[in-house]
Amino acid sequence: QVQLVESGGGLVQAGGSLRLSCVPSGRTFNSHAMGWFRQAPGKEREFVAGRSRSGDNTDYADSVKGRFTISRDNAKNTVYLQMNSLKPEDTAVYYCAVTVSFDLTVVLTRPSAYTSWGQGTQVTVSS
Repeated sequence: QVQLVESGGGLVQAGGSLRLSCVPSGRTFNSHAMGWFRQAPGKEREFVAGRSRSGDNTDYADSVKGRFTISRDNAKNTVYLQMNSLKPEDTAVYYCAVTVSFDLTVVLTRPSAYTSWGQGTQVTVSS
């Protein structure tokens, strides 16, 4: 497993932007598929965005398509979730997740597919 450290959450007004970061402790992401999930109070953890190991494929929840972007900076060994045009319904704890993937092209959307998780970062969008 990989220890993940997330940052970048906070309070923002509707329409604003935030960028979440996820950094592994002591390892690189070279062999991993990665994803972002979120969990609002009283709700199940849900898929937000995913990226294949190769980076050639990404996928997004319908609710965030066109507003959120998952990316990876190899030089900084960091995974990002850029969130634009934020809405109050985006309020949740956001989690970064990674797992070793032998398939270069698959995007994993189920929480159970991931073996390593960050501690979560709170995103609150006010109306």
